Amino acid sequence: MTRDEAVVLWKLWNSDESLWHHALSTEAVMRHFARKYGEDAEYWGIIGLLHDIDYEKFPEEHLKHAREILASAGFDDAFIRSVESHGWGICTQVEPKLLMEKVLFAADELTGFIAACSYVRPSRSVLDLEVKSVKKKWGSAAFAAGVRRNVIEQGAQMLGVPLDELIGETILALRGVASEIGLKGNL
Repeated sequence: MTRDEAVVLWKLWNSDESLWHHALSTEAVMRHFARKYGEDAEYWGIIGLLHDIDYEKFPEEHLKHAREILASAGFDDAFIRSVESHGWGICTQVEPKLLMEKVLFAADELTGFIAACSYVRPSRSVLDLEVKSVKKKWGSAAFAAGVRRNVIEQGAQMLGVPLDELIGETILALRGVASEIGLKGNL
């Protein structure tokens, strides 16, 4: 499936703008890490784009419908398993095993946290956001309270990278799509 076809599929099942921004954010992060690790950026990116394919229609049953949706669209079991793995311990029992799955698991929640950190900056932008600013907000349980920091930390451990490095690489990835995801701010 091409990226354009994946966008059509996403829009068939979703319409919420904030979910679209999240899908684009996760796609960008997956592409960034694929290039960093010498992997297939197109494949990783489409997994990032479609990882929440069933969320808008089935938020209480997230990832319970993804397999059927993706299989009907022609995706194979490996692709679907990778999508399912980002909900490990939350809404699935599919443990991330592949490098790509571990990146998706770690980055999914982190994109939202970085977006929240960007929105409260005077610039309202990811373009001038630094790791230290994200870490400053990390310890405040009231800030972005819905973000599961323990999942992000667990993902960083699975990848064998320091949390600061994961945050830094994710910021870099999001800078590349800042306009598309509403994080360019006033810079």
